[in-house]
Amino acid sequence: MKKTMKSKKSSSAGALYLKVYNIVQVFGWCYILYKLLQNNLFSIEPVDLWQNVKWPVVIFQYAALLEILHAIAGLVKSNPSLTAFQVLSRVVIVVILLATPDNYAASSFGVPLAILAWSITEVIRYLYYFTNLIEFVPYVLTWLRYTLFIALYPIGVSGELLCVYAAVNYAKSHPQSFDYVFPSSWNFIYYYILVFIMLIYIPVFPMLYLHMVAQRRKILGGGAPKKAQ
Repeated sequence: MKKTMKSKKSSSAGALYLKVYNIVQVFGWCYILYKLLQNNLFSIEPVDLWQNVKWPVVIFQYAALLEILHAIAGLVKSNPSLTAFQVLSRVVIVVILLATPDNYAASSFGVPLAILAWSITEVIRYLYYFTNLIEFVPYVLTWLRYTLFIALYPIGVSGELLCVYAAVNYAKSHPQSFDYVFPSSWNFIYYYILVFIMLIYIPVFPMLYLHMVAQRRKILGGGAPKKAQ
């Protein structure tokens, strides 16, 4: 009996934690989306846009690393490997933007593309997770969650690749700028790491995209919406 009560308490504590986590992420990404729209997304210079949204993006994107732990700990029914790929791909882009001088990677047209796709996707995704936790999921939210990715995912990935490509060009022409990352004789390694990151999109992007297509078929193709996966 005591064991059952204990597991119920830990279960409700986990659910409360997830509710707070998801709703905070909703507000965080709403704020980032608001900042994007406030700054006339495609008329402002990408580097200025990045300066205006940099720290909110860093905070809420890094916070997503917790989702890998959520999956490993069994708090959510997600595949830890897929979750790690999805989260780390974006965190790596943020790290690259921070590590490369603003007038290079952050001046890429990939910045507004990536952050616009991220913010819309994350507002919908986290709101979907939150409504699942309170057991009230409007069908329109389910439809948005499993439909908008068809366009937003390629847009986001294109933006990410453009940012990495800009960093690759910088690393190639300014190898000495990365002395703080590697010893001088190893600077070329950073360039090849960036190239490797671009190449890894070739097998990973189709895998994640097809996973979402399968999820769409499963959730929207079978009638009533199901709980978050």
